[in-house]
Amino acid sequence: MDQNPFVYGEIVTLPAFVDRADELDRLVGDLGAGQKVFLISPRRYGKSSLIRQALGTLARYGALTIDITVSSYSSYAAFLEGYARALLQAETRIDRARAWLREAIQSVRPEVRYEVAPTGESQLAVSFPVAATGRDVSRLAAEVFRLPQDIARTRRRKVVVALDEFQAVGAFDGGSVEHALRATIQRQRDVGYVFAGSEPTLMERMLGPRRPFYKAGPVMRLGKIPESVFAPFVETRFRRSGMRTEPGLGAAIVELAGNLPYDVQRLAHEAWDDARAAGRRKVTADDLHATLGRLLAEQGPLFDGIWQRLTLPQRSALRAVVLQEGRELLSADTRVRYRLGGASSVQAALAALVRTDLVMREDTRYAVIDSLLREWVARKTF
Repeated sequence: MDQNPFVYGEIVTLPAFVDRADELDRLVGDLGAGQKVFLISPRRYGKSSLIRQALGTLARYGALTIDITVSSYSSYAAFLEGYARALLQAETRIDRARAWLREAIQSVRPEVRYEVAPTGESQLAVSFPVAATGRDVSRLAAEVFRLPQDIARTRRRKVVVALDEFQAVGAFDGGSVEHALRATIQRQRDVGYVFAGSEPTLMERMLGPRRPFYKAGPVMRLGKIPESVFAPFVETRFRRSGMRTEPGLGAAIVELAGNLPYDVQRLAHEAWDDARAAGRRKVTADDLHATLGRLLAEQGPLFDGIWQRLTLPQRSALRAVVLQEGRELLSADTRVRYRLGGASSVQAALAALVRTDLVMREDTRYAVIDSLLREWVARKTF
């Protein structure tokens, strides 16, 4: 009982990875075949962990893999520098990497060096200091986006590129990033791409008929893990770590966490920690609710700040989403019961909650993204 078997807040490793067997097989197969895959998933569904598992599998098959989180970058030029740096890491000798990059990039002179990271470790750095204008960056982008195919040809190996949080490219330079990428990748037969995004509305819009990525490749939409799979997994992880569970505890955790992979792992992790701290070897439903109460108390100031920033119509709509389980929010009965006002006002409030990532649309209903916030609203607001 030395190590908690549940992981959240970071990429989930293979032992803690739940199901997704079909999705993983499909993703590995498509990327290995050089497909350009679009992976769409709401937040907290385990998208990034699925990508990391696929890249790990492909690396074991001999592919060179590159993993970039687009939303980490503050500008288009910074994104191109980070992309080039990640690609160069496939070449272990800096002198060879520097010569290769200078040969591949003709529009500006690249700088390649080692620098000390905030962690104290030495890391490779790439910069394009003379790319000062929009035209410079556009020319540079075309050359950087060709690099994966150059690497595949030079190394005679498959290359797989993961661009996570891909919807963030929209903030860089309008649609020009999409046009530049599409124009380049459609000729790269030896390179597989996964363009992954956790804002489904933006990602679906990027795949529309008037956008560059329309019909550019297969689309995967990540759903929830079935409760019939998730609940036994949770109980098995408890048991294998030396902790017994009350019958039905796995199902209770999945239900309380809204069956969101991140939230399930979080609640199970914290319940395991609390039991261990108390010297117990069994977790009951009462223990689970005590853990939930502690988490709500800890997160209370954060949730109160979120609540205070909402307008009154948005507060009413959020309470209705929680108490109505996201259904029939526009009906006359619901609007009267929760004092929501007219249907158009409710629609505007819901749209604002979706834009701020507090609520998401699930088929015919709305759901609060953070299960702890959902519980806080149910217990602490009126």
